[in-house]
Amino acid sequence: MGTFGLVIMFAPAIGPTASGVIVDLLGWRWLFLIVIPFALFSILFAWKFLQNVGEVTRPRIDVLSILLSSVSIGGIVYGFSSIGESDQGISGTIIAILVMSIISLVVFVLRQLKIEEPLLDVRVFRYKNYATGIVIFVIVIMAMFASEIVMPMYLQGPLGYSAKLAGLLLLPGALLNGLMSPVMGTLFDKYGPRKLIIPGTIVLVGVMIFFSNIEPGVPTWSFVLAYIALMLSISAIMMPAQTNALNELPKALYPHGTAIANTLQPVAGALGVSVFVNIMTRGQESYIQNQTGTATEDVLNSAMTQGVHYAYWFALVLCVIAFIASLFVQKAIAPDFDSEVEGD
Repeated sequence: MGTFGLVIMFAPAIGPTASGVIVDLLGWRWLFLIVIPFALFSILFAWKFLQNVGEVTRPRIDVLSILLSSVSIGGIVYGFSSIGESDQGISGTIIAILVMSIISLVVFVLRQLKIEEPLLDVRVFRYKNYATGIVIFVIVIMAMFASEIVMPMYLQGPLGYSAKLAGLLLLPGALLNGLMSPVMGTLFDKYGPRKLIIPGTIVLVGVMIFFSNIEPGVPTWSFVLAYIALMLSISAIMMPAQTNALNELPKALYPHGTAIANTLQPVAGALGVSVFVNIMTRGQESYIQNQTGTATEDVLNSAMTQGVHYAYWFALVLCVIAFIASLFVQKAIAPDFDSEVEGD
């Protein structure tokens, strides 16, 4: 899992750095064009070398579950994104979309509990370590993805850095985030989850306090150190929390536990970006509306600073919740692979 985390965490962490260089040197269209050869290579590589090492069970696919999950997840992400894009605030249409999405999610969950072959068996949340680990995992994903959007925007705005330089300032944290994942896997085996996750969430809370008080005159070195601390804390939390969560599940639920975690990762990232950017935008607008006269560059910089403060105050609340949840994490003992699902 530590080696897996090297890939799954390093790839998005390096995104702001790579994107900044590409935008400055080649233009924004290349952000999409450069993906094409990698996508083609992945298809050919998988076709040639990817083998199925698991047992093929061929379960029946419940079409209604697919539709319900698509409507609920897509609607929630779209609804929160639309709130940030609308100049009118929360419109009736957005509220209707969010309500419909939540209802679809509730119906989806109820259906999974009733059908014989659920698309995602939500009974995994009966296992306390799994539920706690997933809560922490989701919060950390939201904080990471949102920071990778908000921080480059702030670096290029009030701090006045180019896209390339802003990306390079984030590079040390991104590199350490990926490189430390296998190390955290070794430490997890040696010391268990609590000695990694609890200190990690404490550091995460400290970083959120720093970012929620950041000002345009902040020294560059302090920002770089704070971002390194952010990425190191994420590497100490995310993969140990996910690994410990999965360790508690019996064999019958392991694929469902993995699938739910993999589903929540991009959803949490998308929600994190949407919510953080929305809060930041509202903070900016509130500051500008309270000013008189022309919106000078200094006013705009102060407005963005206030917006970033608002966003990270919200992040601070989430990270405090993650810290509290970490206190309830216990080292999970993997059950017998032949054991039955709890409640059956």
